[in-house]
Amino acid sequence: MSVTPQRHRARGRLLIAGVTALAAAASVAAALPAGAQDESRGHGHATGRTVDVQLLSFNDFHGNLEPPTGSGGRVTELQPDGTTKTIDAGGVEHLATALREARKGERYTATVAAGDLIGGSPLLSGLFHDEPTIEALNKLDLDIAGVGNHEFDEGRTELERIQNGGCHPKDGCYEDGKVFQGADFPYLAANVTDEKTGKPILPPYKIWQKNGVKIGFIGLTLEGTPDIVSAEGIKGLKFHDEVETIDKYAKELDRKGVKSIVALVHEGGAPASAAYNYNCDSPGPGDGISGPITEIAKKTTSKVDAFVTGHTHQAYVCTVPDPSGKPRMVTSASSAGKLFTDTTLTYDRRTRDIVRTSVESTNQVVRRDLPKAPDMTSLIARWNKLAAPIASRPLGFISADIARGTEPEQPLGSLIADAQLAYAKTLDPEADLALMNPGGIRAELVFKAAGTEGDGVVTYGEAFSVQPFGNTVNLVDLTGTQLITALKQQVSGSNEAAPKILQISAGLTYTLDLTKTGADRVVADSVKLNGAAVDPGATYRVAMNSFLAGGGDGFAELGKGANPLVGGDDLKAFEDYLAANSSAADPIEPPASGRITVVKKPTAAVN
Repeated sequence: MSVTPQRHRARGRLLIAGVTALAAAASVAAALPAGAQDESRGHGHATGRTVDVQLLSFNDFHGNLEPPTGSGGRVTELQPDGTTKTIDAGGVEHLATALREARKGERYTATVAAGDLIGGSPLLSGLFHDEPTIEALNKLDLDIAGVGNHEFDEGRTELERIQNGGCHPKDGCYEDGKVFQGADFPYLAANVTDEKTGKPILPPYKIWQKNGVKIGFIGLTLEGTPDIVSAEGIKGLKFHDEVETIDKYAKELDRKGVKSIVALVHEGGAPASAAYNYNCDSPGPGDGISGPITEIAKKTTSKVDAFVTGHTHQAYVCTVPDPSGKPRMVTSASSAGKLFTDTTLTYDRRTRDIVRTSVESTNQVVRRDLPKAPDMTSLIARWNKLAAPIASRPLGFISADIARGTEPEQPLGSLIADAQLAYAKTLDPEADLALMNPGGIRAELVFKAAGTEGDGVVTYGEAFSVQPFGNTVNLVDLTGTQLITALKQQVSGSNEAAPKILQISAGLTYTLDLTKTGADRVVADSVKLNGAAVDPGATYRVAMNSFLAGGGDGFAELGKGANPLVGGDDLKAFEDYLAANSSAADPIEPPASGRITVVKKPTAAVN
């Protein structure tokens, strides 16, 4: 199935209406040599003043070489009658085919990505420190990538190895006679500097050029990366403001004569609809998106012609006004390779700039009925053979899908918190409760067998995909006041705009009142443990992973715990819990809700 016809179905386009547009068209036509055509009307033609450059982009791939399972492997599509349907999508075999088909007939094509290509990956990639993913991205002919926060999961030295190659310092080489070659494409990190030297740890930008066409790409991660990455992973690094960084390097590119600039920013927004093909510019430009990227786009210098974004795992194609009020394209392609964005940048050879009024963009579904790319099939088979002895080992049994979900209280989050509390009690019988960060849950447990293990069987590979970060389960003492403060930090401070609701073990309950704002959304006197109100002056022994224990995800209060005890691997804790609490005859059921009572805002009546 060709992706080309779909390309024209739902497209975002920057337009200036009426007389202005007609005047601009007349001006361009007058400037063209006799007989020349305006090439912004079609892909890849280069016979006149303008030339179309195809920009293919994606983000937040997270090592998903195989199609993601469950709801994480589906996209929502808006239908002409206003209804929606879900489509199974993703898998690098299909992504490779889709990108290669999209490039056919194009004279000028650049393929770029906006961070989190690795990290938080399923076992097939994560077990091998994401070398399989980098190998696949090389085969995809990725030209340029900006870093995301997950590129720092294993620290700066490991990121440099990912870029430059070499065997892993601890695990060595995985195949006899083969040394990891590193990424063929440059990683860009414009806003990440060495604390001592003040210099970027990786190049801040890359100038893509072909036949005299030059486009500068600036790559960067979100300034808040230190809040969501292990402190050890970013030791010695500083992360700078996105707008200031882009403006700085846009000026530098401009001085070098590069007038066409695209920012690859690993920061994103929250779209008004979950459908990948909704109209983000209704009722006006950019009205269908909110969140950090909108402020970045509104404030960043007009020298930048487009934004490719990520981080929030959402799909959108929006035009957000720049500081001068002119619309500018801002895109994101969901996550896990389920979508890619196809953008047309019309390049004016005379001004060397992008003709903003001709920029077109659309998100394309990586459908699983596309043929599989044979080279990717071979790559997956090769690495699966190495992983199979570990991945297929059964750990336990479930009676149904155990999902991450979209509600504050997630069934899988509850299960993981229960597992961590059970493990913590083996370290200290006085352990009272456990907390789990929602961002640390990377996949859901699916009842249907992925291989030959049988329905309901949870394998090591599936459990690894749920918790791939290699955190430890730690114990700290928190006062009741500190515990309540930590719960309030879910919805205040750096988490106010995008709350991060901790998953909690059985016995801890409280009310989350969404009719209120900020920290008041956590009703302090509703916080109870085993039915008794949490005593502000009492001390509680709290289990959590090492990421949270370091104050990650904006939970500074958790980083202040006393009497710390470092335990073992969080995945091993989950594995032990499954083994001890499930069997083929008595599988684990999805945990019932009720730990967090949610008071929602009343729904407006529809007339």
